[in-house]
Amino acid sequence: MKKIVLSALVMGSFFVSCSSDDNGGDSGVVAPASYSFTRDGESTVDFNGQTTRILMGEEFLSALTETSNSEAVLDAMFAHAEGESDFSDADLNASDKNIRSKTAASTDYFSANTTDASAIKADFDSWIAAQVDEVFPNWDTDAVSGTAGKIQEAGGGSTRYVNAKGLEYNQAINKSLIGGLMVDQALNNYLSPTVLDAGTNLADNDADIVADGKSYTNMEHKWDEAYGYVYGLNADATNPNADLGADSFLNKYIGRVEDDADFAGIADDIYQAFKLGRAAIVAKNYDVRDAQAEIIKEKISEVIGVRAVYYLLQGKLNLGVDYASAFHDLSEGFGFVYSLQFTRQPNSDEPYFTKAEVDAFIATLTDGNGFWDISTDDLDAMATEIASRFNFTTEQAGS
Repeated sequence: MKKIVLSALVMGSFFVSCSSDDNGGDSGVVAPASYSFTRDGESTVDFNGQTTRILMGEEFLSALTETSNSEAVLDAMFAHAEGESDFSDADLNASDKNIRSKTAASTDYFSANTTDASAIKADFDSWIAAQVDEVFPNWDTDAVSGTAGKIQEAGGGSTRYVNAKGLEYNQAINKSLIGGLMVDQALNNYLSPTVLDAGTNLADNDADIVADGKSYTNMEHKWDEAYGYVYGLNADATNPNADLGADSFLNKYIGRVEDDADFAGIADDIYQAFKLGRAAIVAKNYDVRDAQAEIIKEKISEVIGVRAVYYLLQGKLNLGVDYASAFHDLSEGFGFVYSLQFTRQPNSDEPYFTKAEVDAFIATLTDGNGFWDISTDDLDAMATEIASRFNFTTEQAGS
C-alpha cells in the first residue's frame, strides 16, 4: 500500500515570490544550494541502482585488459545474473542489476524498436568476443596493418593493444557505453515525460503519495535515476562538480569538456538544470521540470559531440607520426561517434545522428585496413559534419 505523506514544509521551501533573479524565472520555483531533497527529515534522493551499474562498468573495463579472462567471464560481467560471483565486490555479485539489460533499452528510443536494440547489444557482444579472440592471443605481437597486437606510443609512452585495423576494443566498449547506457538511460528514459508521468506518477506526485516503503514519489525517483547515471560515483553527489572525473564514463567527460575554455560552464549548466528540475517536481511545476530536462538533453548530447570531434581530430594529428597515439585517440573517437545515436535533440524525439548515419561513420572508420590507412580528409569531413549538428565549431572542439 502506498501512503500519503504531508510535506508542506518541504514544498514551501521551493515556492518563493517571483523576481527577475529566480533561477526558475517567474515560475516561483528555485533550486536548493545543493542536490539535497528531504521529506519529514529523510532524504528522498536514491540512485543506488545507477551507482551499482557504474561500479560494474568500472570492473568490467579493467577485466577487458586481463588476458586470462575468457569470453564467458567477460560476458558474465556484462550480463551479470543475481548471485553469480562475477565481480570482486560481494555487493555487486548479490545485485540483480547488470549492464547489458540497460544498454540501448530506453523507453523513448528502443521500447518499440527491438531490432536496433538487439543489433546494438550484439555489437557489444561481438567486441567482447573479438577482444578475447583477436587481441588477447596477440598481446605480445607487434601490431602491423592487418595484424592485431601491441603498439607503443612515441617516446616510450603507453602500449596500446589493437585489432588488425588499429582499434582498441576496450576503448570502443568504454566510450560506446557512455552513450548506450548512461546517455540513453538518462536522456531517453528517466527524463522522458513518458517515464516520469507513467501510470499514476503524476497524480501520486501531486498528492505526495510515496512509493511503498520509500520516502520518495515515483516521479522524484525517476529524475534521481537520471541524475545517478551522471553523478553516481561522486564522493559528494550533492555537489558533484567538485570532483568531476569520479568514473570512467559520462562524469569524466563532462569534466573534460568543462576544462576546455570554449565550453567552460557546461558542467554547471547540467548540474543546475538537474537541481531545478528536481525542485520543480517537488513544487509540482511540470513545465519547469520539462524545460530543465530539455537543457540537460542538449548539454549532455553536446558533451558527446564535442568529444567525438576532439578525438577524431587529435587522432588525425598523429597519423603517420605516432600510430599508437593516433589509434588510441581514434578508438576513443570510435566510441563517441557510436554514442551519437543515443543523443537527444532538445524539444525533439530524435537523436542528433540516426543509427544509420552512425553506422556509416563506423563503416568509414573501419573500411579496409581501418585506422592504418584512413584518410585525414575522411576524418576532417566526419568532424565537420558532427560539429555542424551542434552549436560549436571543429576549431573549438578539436583542441
